[in-house]
Amino acid sequence: MAVILDNLTAVRRTAMDLLARREHGRVELTRKLRLRGATPELIEPTLDRLAEEGLLSEARYLESFVSYRARAGYGPLRIREELNQRGLARSDIEQALRDSGINWAELLLDTWQRKFAGELPADMRERAKQQRFLSYRGYPQDLISKLLRGALDD
Repeated sequence: MAVILDNLTAVRRTAMDLLARREHGRVELTRKLRLRGATPELIEPTLDRLAEEGLLSEARYLESFVSYRARAGYGPLRIREELNQRGLARSDIEQALRDSGINWAELLLDTWQRKFAGELPADMRERAKQQRFLSYRGYPQDLISKLLRGALDD
C-alpha cells in the first residue's frame, strides 16, 4: 500500500526510512520524496529539521559515497563527476576527496592488477586498451601514464 505524503509527519517518516537504508544528499532525498508525491512546501521544512537534528548530513553522505565508489575501484575524476551530477557543491566535493585519505595511486595499481593481472602492455593497442579502461574508471592521465611506463613508484 502506497503512503500518501500529504503532511509533515508522513514526509518525515518516509525521509527517515530512506535515510535508514543509507546516507542521502539533500538533492537526492528531495527528488525521491517528490517522486513519492510530496510537495516542496512539505519537503523543505522536513529536510531542514532533519539537518538540524543531525539526521541528514551532506558531509556524511559525501564521505560514504567517496569511500563506497573508491572501494569499487573508481578514481577521483569519476567520483567527482558522479557527485556533480547529484547536485552537490563543488567545494564540498573537493573537500571530501581531500579528506578521504585515499591513496589514488595505490587504488589505481590495485584496479589495474585486478583487471590486467599486472601485465604491462606489450604493444600500442594493448596500451590504449588499458589507458581507456583506467581513464573510464576516473583516474588522472598522469598517474595512468606513470603506471603503464612502470614508474608509478617515482
